[in-house]
Amino acid sequence: MEILRVEKLTKVYGKGDTAVTALDHVSFSVEKGEFIAIIGPSGSGKSTLLHMLGGVDRPTSGKVYINGTDIYQLDESKLAIFRRRQIGLIYQFYNLIPVLNVEENITLPLLLDGRTVEKENLNELITTLGVGDRLEHLPNQLSGGQQQRVSIGRALMNHPAIVLADEPTGNLDSKNSDEIISLLKLYNGKYNQTLILITHDEKIALQADRIISIEDGKIAKDEVIR
Repeated sequence: MEILRVEKLTKVYGKGDTAVTALDHVSFSVEKGEFIAIIGPSGSGKSTLLHMLGGVDRPTSGKVYINGTDIYQLDESKLAIFRRRQIGLIYQFYNLIPVLNVEENITLPLLLDGRTVEKENLNELITTLGVGDRLEHLPNQLSGGQQQRVSIGRALMNHPAIVLADEPTGNLDSKNSDEIISLLKLYNGKYNQTLILITHDEKIALQADRIISIEDGKIAKDEVIR
């Protein structure tokens, strides 16, 4: 089942002689449960692409459909709600709220939505993430690996249609990197969670089902690995 469709997605910064095309008519689709790695050199447009897929930044032209919804036809308030419910974002530098503890950071998407936290779901999540003994800790009391586990929990709490991860291991040592990728793969395999991940690490990219290579704002290669 198709969960994401991207049609001629284009992003241009600036105008006239100073215009820079970060994305140039990018098109592809993603099936539910796929694990896709997006690779490319710095400045190739891969982070811009991820921001467009996540509804964080609007494209100059083109369309993004998630679960059949043309997300850029939504106004800002509806897009914010859609993003909170359907898209899980994981960043390299965690982006946790410093004044909230671990449990509050993980459940934040539900709290912002005014929805009740399902304790069974939360307990399963924190057990899998291995942060059950850290629930009252603030982010600055956690290691980098622990903070990234919390950010993964926040991204997964809503059972989103898609999880988008932008260099999620870029700030971690090799041991923590392996653990984070193992966690993401667990949710991809066990819960059929669609995962799109940007990485510079070829070893990580080769664990995906499919690798999309971006160069100069265009798809240079799109190959199925398994």
